[in-house]
Amino acid sequence: MTTETKTPEKGDVLLKMRDVRIEGFSDEQWHRIIKGVDLTLHRGEVMGLIGESGAGKSTLGLAAMGYTQPGVRITGGSIEFDGIDLVAASEAEKRRLWGTRIAYVAQSAAASFNPAHRLLDQTIEATTRMNILPEAEARRDAIELYRDLQLPDPEHIGERYPHQVSGGQLQRVMTAMAMSPRPDLIIFDEPTTALDVTTQVEVLAAMRKIVEEHHTAAIYITHDLAVVAQMADVIKVLRYGEEVEEAETRQMLTHPEKPYTRSLWSVRALQKREEKGDDVHLSIEGVDAAYGSAKVLHDVTISIPRGKTVAIVGESGSGKSTTARVITGLLPQTKGVVRFNGEVLPPRLQDRSKEQLQRIQMIYQMADTAMNPRQTVGEIIGRPLEFYLGLKGRAREKRVIELLEMIELDESFIDRFPSELSGGQKQRICIARALAAEPEFIICDEVTSALDQIVQEGILKLLLRLQKEFGITYMFITHDIATVKAISDEIVVMYQGRVVEQGMKSEVLSPPYPEYTRLLLSSVPEMDPDWLTRLLAEREAEQAPA
Repeated sequence: MTTETKTPEKGDVLLKMRDVRIEGFSDEQWHRIIKGVDLTLHRGEVMGLIGESGAGKSTLGLAAMGYTQPGVRITGGSIEFDGIDLVAASEAEKRRLWGTRIAYVAQSAAASFNPAHRLLDQTIEATTRMNILPEAEARRDAIELYRDLQLPDPEHIGERYPHQVSGGQLQRVMTAMAMSPRPDLIIFDEPTTALDVTTQVEVLAAMRKIVEEHHTAAIYITHDLAVVAQMADVIKVLRYGEEVEEAETRQMLTHPEKPYTRSLWSVRALQKREEKGDDVHLSIEGVDAAYGSAKVLHDVTISIPRGKTVAIVGESGSGKSTTARVITGLLPQTKGVVRFNGEVLPPRLQDRSKEQLQRIQMIYQMADTAMNPRQTVGEIIGRPLEFYLGLKGRAREKRVIELLEMIELDESFIDRFPSELSGGQKQRICIARALAAEPEFIICDEVTSALDQIVQEGILKLLLRLQKEFGITYMFITHDIATVKAISDEIVVMYQGRVVEQGMKSEVLSPPYPEYTRLLLSSVPEMDPDWLTRLLAEREAEQAPA
């Protein structure tokens, strides 16, 4: 990796999209998604495509391949890839391009792999199928790509199956699979959103290195502005299917022209003033836990004050969500106790009283999978009202409406299904469902990680307001340090199933740091195009022999 600032030279125009218009079918009619957008991408150039949920980023990115999802159609404009008219091209012509000259790297790597086939076989499949390289040469090349992407044991990791590697490793294998046929264009669609910050640094560095070395053009779709600052030469901002503005990355970060773009930049400024609490609401004392024979928590002790927010941070596999499962009784601990309001909670969910279940609620990361798609909003929020509080009929409906107003929605949402809601609305409904039980303690498990910056800010402000109004205690699991700064009073840092430290936010985020905390904090991307280059140079210097 070069340590010089990235200043690529533009090559010839590779992709030209003009006045592109795209519609999607819902509610028995066609709706405009993309409303006349232009896009020009040169060889070797990386364009960052940003905007809030529903802006049309992924739809435009897929259209750059000449592809639309079911229920979506291109209704106007032109899309030209290296002189090929992708709007007029047949499916057979486009399929010859997909996976070879045009590659796609999705947000969820797991969904892109066949669980029954080894990683190396899947990495080289398109390369050998299209006779780009002989199989033996393709295998050697794939191992080199694994090495470039800093995967462990590059000579042998390809013999594993998808479930035998971590999420960050699978994301890098997917990048190797995209790079194997040496495409001219890669569409990266939120490829690091689900990764913790330490893994994200490795994946970003690997992606950038491979794109630079092979002079590959890329469209990088994301809602994380600090991430796009590390990857993109130019940034295009979308909103409601229309272009807001486009500019070279440094120009866009320092002098955005439009008020909307400036509002995106300001979102990360949200910060809660910490408050110390001495009244312990919930405590985890010397807890061990295991999945089968694999021990995952080691003597974990955490104290959470009443009415305050304790953020639990750490990389994937550090034990954050396992700790939450122990608290809720979904995973009984093998040692230690969990106390709530001074009383020891039974380890098993089925042994807890209805009142104990009612007082501790959880909001999950993926609102999509946390709700029954066949139930209306009224039914989803109404179930805990009936189960815990015995409300039925008009009393139940009245309380549902009150809860909707509490989360800044209204009565018109009662009869809607989850498929008719945006990502932010779905997460608000999950918050209302948790509030319906009138809990004292809520576990928030990565509740904003899948949301764009503006929606994130709205959800965090809502949670802070509800805490102030009702005195709710939050345990907030996250790998996003910006979120930690925005919402927490105290921070617990976890690593490999152990607590590294717990303290007030100002203490944990101030030096001197324990080694792992320093690594974690140094891995948080900054709104500076030179941040990743500088970080990699610093780490390389630290590892160099004296």
